Amino acid sequence: MDIQGKTAVITGAASGLGLAMAELFASRGAKVVAADLNQEGLEAAIDKIKSAGGEATGIICNVAIENEVVGLMEKAVETYGGIDIAVCNAGILRDGLLIKTDKQTRKPIKKMSLEQWQAVIDINLTGIFLTGREAAWHMVKQGRGGVIIPISSISKNGNFGQSNYSSAKAGAAALTVTWSKELSRYGIRVAGIAPGFVGTPMVMKLMQPEALEKAKKKIPIGRLGKPEEIAQSALYITECDLVTGVVLEVTGGVRV
Repeated sequence: MDIQGKTAVITGAASGLGLAMAELFASRGAKVVAADLNQEGLEAAIDKIKSAGGEATGIICNVAIENEVVGLMEKAVETYGGIDIAVCNAGILRDGLLIKTDKQTRKPIKKMSLEQWQAVIDINLTGIFLTGREAAWHMVKQGRGGVIIPISSISKNGNFGQSNYSSAKAGAAALTVTWSKELSRYGIRVAGIAPGFVGTPMVMKLMQPEALEKAKKKIPIGRLGKPEEIAQSALYITECDLVTGVVLEVTGGVRV
């Protein structure tokens, strides 16, 4: 797909991976609909894109709430006449052990709460489901195909302290393959990205410095990924019509 003049809806676009993708897509001539809950960050993102000569509009949206996602996609169609690309990127972290024990006695002292579990599932999995479903609905109605990119993670393989996050990201990978099979008849391609450790504001804020250093040592290339590198992967998926039904692991060689 040539993205010049196409409409790209990107969730979680106020910062991190979403912002990097919104900037890159806009720089290549796409009309970007950036969605996020962070109004201040979203406004700054739109200003940044427009200052660079790109075309973009921002919409406040909680991807875990069905009517907000329905409204997001309807607004995108109303504003730009259709939807060609949807990047299901919005996500949160609420890491924790399933069961935490006292270091001395090894007796259980804390559980991962249902709130911790549900918050991540709601945003990172249900949010992808709703975003992908609504984008596909409009793409099928339009009859001109499209591209859907669910953002998974290398943690989909199971990562220590991430029962909630790993489960959601494994689900995102499964949705990628399932949708690619269901939607191919309509000319819609679906391919995901599973980033490794990337230096996004969320990661830098939530991970302790010692944990970050430990993570870096696990990465064969010796550094965290950059949001711009994940954005390049999304652009590749969009532009290469042969890519569908796969999840690209863009990790610097790290395994979990």
